[in-house]
Amino acid sequence: MIDSKVVKLEEAKQLLKALQLPKGQTNDRSAWVFLALANILPSTPWDEASAPLLPTYLIMEFIRTAYGMDYKPNSRETIRRQTLHQFEQASIIERNRDNPKRATNSKDNNYSLNESILEILKEFPHGNWQNKVDGFLLNAPSLKEQYQRKRNLEIIPVRLPDGKKLTLSPGKHNQLHADIIHEFCPRFINQGGIVLYVGDTASSRIGEGGKLMHLEADYLQKLGVPPMSHDKLPDVVVYDSHKQWLFLIEAVTSHGPVSPKRWKELEDALRNCKVGKVYVTAFPNTSEFKKNVADIAWETEVWMADKPDHMIHFNGDRFLGPHK
Repeated sequence: MIDSKVVKLEEAKQLLKALQLPKGQTNDRSAWVFLALANILPSTPWDEASAPLLPTYLIMEFIRTAYGMDYKPNSRETIRRQTLHQFEQASIIERNRDNPKRATNSKDNNYSLNESILEILKEFPHGNWQNKVDGFLLNAPSLKEQYQRKRNLEIIPVRLPDGKKLTLSPGKHNQLHADIIHEFCPRFINQGGIVLYVGDTASSRIGEGGKLMHLEADYLQKLGVPPMSHDKLPDVVVYDSHKQWLFLIEAVTSHGPVSPKRWKELEDALRNCKVGKVYVTAFPNTSEFKKNVADIAWETEVWMADKPDHMIHFNGDRFLGPHK
């Protein structure tokens, strides 16, 4: 026997996907919320959908009573922030239709489906619903599209010393990568050096689980650097062909600096490297440097993006150079 609850859940997810919501808003939680907002019981046909004004606690009560999914009271904020907020952004629902001037933190806040969504539901699943979805998306760009536009505005452009252009994903860690290439390299490496590796913290740049953005594997191999998984390489690797120095630069925004442990790991991995190795830890600012100063290995260098003209040398017999 077909379970009508499961059928309605899957149909709700089908609708949310058709409305081009992101993956996080086409899951079971969002589908149940959508069913509650449409006042659709397991036995209710879609053409009887309505748009009651529902506060979050009544949405949760509907899901529990009609579909047997008992969300705990502390889940209210998750539903609001991870489903209702995105529904509102995508013009699927309206907040406080009865009183748009109601304060954001009011206990009387409520949510209801927009009329255009109700028109789609009246045609689902056998009528002209897909054409109505297309018309809706023409007037209200999908949330996926909105997020992609925002992401495109936030991407970080990088121009390598040889003129090649890259774009890094948004984020303070990748911004520090860009600062290293644009600010550190021209100041401390002959002609900006040859950038052999740049990581990107967004795994989607190369698929799940990676951080590759730019890699000159053949050049690294010629210098005696063995093939290394991307999580083993420092964040940025630059070669000064004039001095024959390989700069191994860790960018620190959340993870640690070139610590004694990290230094030994890299020394072991690069034992056959044919050129001098210079270890640098880059920080976005002095504050981040102070948090990590106790972990920085001796005979390495420190650079801060907010003071780009200066370097800090941690002991040793020379400044800015490889150490034996």
